[in-house]
Amino acid sequence: MADCLFCKIVAGGIPAKLVKRSDDAVAFHDIDGKAPVHVLVIPTRHLAAARNATGAEGERLLGRLLAFSAEVASELGLDAGGYRIVTNTGADAGQSVGHLHLHVLGGRKLGWPPG
Repeated sequence: MADCLFCKIVAGGIPAKLVKRSDDAVAFHDIDGKAPVHVLVIPTRHLAAARNATGAEGERLLGRLLAFSAEVASELGLDAGGYRIVTNTGADAGQSVGHLHLHVLGGRKLGWPPG
């Protein structure tokens, strides 16, 4: 999608501090991190939110994004202390960019409930 910030990052039109890339996903450091480690994982194709990942292809993509997020967390050394993977869908949940993304948060004790 031409006007999507995250699509521009995928295309290389906007610089980002990349962590990992695959055919399906890109991981990069959040510019406004909420934890010592705060990485965003996005699909390389545009989907507005988790609710738009439908059917068998949507299920496959969501599974791959979750597995990719866990790989990123491991590579960043978060396994020992633990980490959180979360996605927000819609304005009331705090989604500020209309492109499906998962937050990988770690590097400190994370509180619960989160909101």
